[in-house]
Amino acid sequence: MVEIKVDAEKCTGCETCVDTCPVGVYEMKDGKSVPVNVDDCLVCRACEMECPEGAIEVIE
Repeated sequence: MVEIKVDAEKCTGCETCVDTCPVGVYEMKDGKSVPVNVDDCLVCRACEMECPEGAIEVIE
């Protein structure tokens, strides 16, 4: 099971994770990224690597 943490303090709402995720794990809510489809996560870590603010942590 995978856990995805988004640091709301660091997240600027740039939507990079939304655009990067191949399976649509993220949605924007109130200008911040929220992982909503965590069970679909492939653990490719693209979101974690591409986030310019380092706000995402993928934990296996």
